[in-house]
Amino acid sequence: MKFTLIICTYHRAEPLLTLLNSIVDQELYPNQILIIDGSIDDETQRRLKEHSFKNLEYFKVDSQNRGLTKQRNFGIERVATSSQIVCFLDDDIVLTPTYFQNLLDTYRKFPDAVGVGGYIKNEVQWIKDKEVLKFDDFEYDGFTRKLGSRHLLRKKLGLQPDVPPGYIPDFSNGYAIGFLPPTGKSYKVESFMGGVASYRKVLFNRIKFSSYFEGYGLYEDMDFCLRASKIGQLYVNTAAQLYHHHNESGRPNQFKYGKMVLRNGWYVWRVKVPSPSLKSKIKWHATAFLLTLVRFSNVLNTSQRKKAFTESLGRVAGWWSLLWNKPKSDK
Repeated sequence: MKFTLIICTYHRAEPLLTLLNSIVDQELYPNQILIIDGSIDDETQRRLKEHSFKNLEYFKVDSQNRGLTKQRNFGIERVATSSQIVCFLDDDIVLTPTYFQNLLDTYRKFPDAVGVGGYIKNEVQWIKDKEVLKFDDFEYDGFTRKLGSRHLLRKKLGLQPDVPPGYIPDFSNGYAIGFLPPTGKSYKVESFMGGVASYRKVLFNRIKFSSYFEGYGLYEDMDFCLRASKIGQLYVNTAAQLYHHHNESGRPNQFKYGKMVLRNGWYVWRVKVPSPSLKSKIKWHATAFLLTLVRFSNVLNTSQRKKAFTESLGRVAGWWSLLWNKPKSDK
């Protein structure tokens, strides 16, 4: 099963090289690696020339093709005709040696899979077979983790998700993939993270990444997955493990990010539920209000007060903008 890896990057030369070195150690090596560089300077290109990576092709895009979704679509157009699977990785990822092997095995085991996501192993601490569960515990498939403050508050107010991790409730704001435990199993989902994703190449004959999402493209992965899940089944293989180091370079300022959280969140909610019920609308806005308050509270209880305050203002601006300027689909 031949496969292509697409890495979209923006001003992250060092993290990119770290990722590529972890790919060298893979038990199964990509047949094609496409680096789609949106950087304004030439630092990434210069650093790559200092190394030699097998099957690597480098492309520097101009302003017309800069931005995550545009760079991904640019890469898709250059995938080798012989490739059957297209993988995507964020440039601040580090892989375990069996990542690609386990990822592609999922397609062999589940012929109905049109997409398979990987599993980030360094963000959550899980406990197996915990005997006594507390209110702030989340249990799934024999493993337990702590609920974060946001999910704990939502649970107290009856706003917690009512579907399994990886699925989107009718009022959106579901449990992320980080709520799937490290069992080594593959789980059915309807969305996963775009930075640790893969899809059958034939899927791109029917859909592309949406041009609605510009620049950083928050939630573009969820939008694509929700549309893909209407065509075939998506899975997350918790044995296809990697590390995500959340490099801060290349990210938008906090005000823009906060605004994206609300506007892009509203957009993908309506991709999933085009005509939500009144109850779902109330729960969506109640959750948005609650999470905005929680982010405002971070001004008092975290050291990054300015970032918390700026993001909170962006959330408020994005929320109010929905009254007169709702996002419109590009489809």
